[in-house]
Parts: sequence; C-alpha cells; structure tokens
Amino acid sequence: MRRGTRVGASVAGSRQRGFTLIEILLATVLLAMGLALGFATLRSATATVERAEALARDSERVRMASGFLRGRLQGALPIAFETDTRTGVPQRFVGEPERMRFVAELPAYLGRGGPALHDLQILRDGRDVVLAVSFSSVVGGTVFEESQARPPEPLASALAAVHFSYRGIDATGAPTGWLERWEGGDELPLQVRIEVQPRQGAPWPPVLVALPQGSGRMNMAGEVVP
Repeated sequence: MRRGTRVGASVAGSRQRGFTLIEILLATVLLAMGLALGFATLRSATATVERAEALARDSERVRMASGFLRGRLQGALPIAFETDTRTGVPQRFVGEPERMRFVAELPAYLGRGGPALHDLQILRDGRDVVLAVSFSSVVGGTVFEESQARPPEPLASALAAVHFSYRGIDATGAPTGWLERWEGGDELPLQVRIEVQPRQGAPWPPVLVALPQGSGRMNMAGEVVP
C-alpha cells in the first residue's frame, strides 16, 4: 500500500507542475504582440476619425464663406460710394484681382442697417493669405467714416492665394472673357468669379455669382462701352 501511494503521488505531482520559463516567455510575447496590434488599430481608427472631422470642418468653413460671398454679391446695389476725381464718374463697383468694393444692404445679424460699402480684400500674414471683409456706411454717395471703425473681419485664413475676376457684355452683346479688373466703375459687372487656393488641400470650388442688377457693358479690352 505504501508503495502504491508513493507512485500515485508522484504521478499527480508531475501533472500539477507549473509552466516552464519558455512557455511563460512565449505567452508574454504573444500577449505583447496582441496589445501592440490592438493599440495600432486604435491609433489608426482615431487618426481616421480626426481626419474625417477636420475635413468636415473645412468643408463647413468653405460652405459658409462661399455662401456669405454669394449672398453679398447677389445683393449688390448700383449705389455710388465715391466719385472718381479724374473723370467725375460715380463709382458703384470697383474690381481688382485681389480687392473688390461694392454697396449692398447689410444683413440684420451684423447689427447695422442700410446700404454699406463691402470691401473684400486680401491680407497677408507672413506666408498665410487671409480673405477679409470690412463694412462702412454709405450716405449720399460717400462713405461715412466711423470714429471707431471695426477692423476687417476674416472670412477664410491659411490660404495660399485668392483671385477675383469679372465678366461683362461687349459691344456685340456677347459676354466678355474673364477680366482681371473691372474698369466700368459706374456699372456693375454681370458676373464675378472668386477662386481660392488653401495653403493645404484642394482648391475651393469656384464661387461664380451672377449679379441681378449687373448691366456692365465692356469691350474685350475691359473698357466701358457707352
């Protein structure tokens, strides 16, 4: 009996022995690999979500800025805001490659009423380009200078370039090509195009606006047609 008991205890002890060092190391390596794979998957998913959110924010900013520009230009009025001292011609729309001035009613949410000069211009801050707008009240065909004028309000920043161009009607009644400058200050152009290139990412879809009160007649050289 004693001998059989010793044999049985020996067999049971051999069955209850622990893991070897090699088995522990192998399990640890497998666990570490699993954790590394899990963290890598989590980081990739997080980066994807962040990129999607950034793209959504950028798209929303583009949509809002484009909508604001479109609405302001569609509301442009043939109201003079100054007079050309050389020619005596009242200026109702002045367009340059990087600056645009016209009169439109201010929206109610800006807290001002009546027609106002909209001055769209390109500002540069180091290597960044900023598309900004400022407003000034127009009274009796002249700009009313406020004692505490607001600084230009940025519409979009971190840009590489912004370009304005204009289109009118030539002497034959056909649309002109896109003009770098709108020289017919007493006439509103028929169309305005705004092209924006961000510093990173794809260009904005061009903002192409038809001015309901535009009646500008220009020749192919950009000169006013009587």
